[in-house]
Amino acid sequence: MDAIDRANDMSDWLLAQQLAAQTGHHCTAPSRHQCEECDDPIPEARRAALPGVTLCVGCQTLLEKRR
Repeated sequence: MDAIDRANDMSDWLLAQQLAAQTGHHCTAPSRHQCEECDDPIPEARRAALPGVTLCVGCQTLLEKRR
């Protein structure tokens, strides 16, 4: 294993830690049943997995790509 492999492993580990910290937050706001951008229904599984969710997967993906 060379220095680049170790750096990539560390980068992957740090990213996993940051994602775990983000998804571990506790939101008390209720999830929306309809996307606030396109008004499509937000599936129950998404609402259960992400408390306080306001966007459907498609709109969330577009939002993240714009950032």
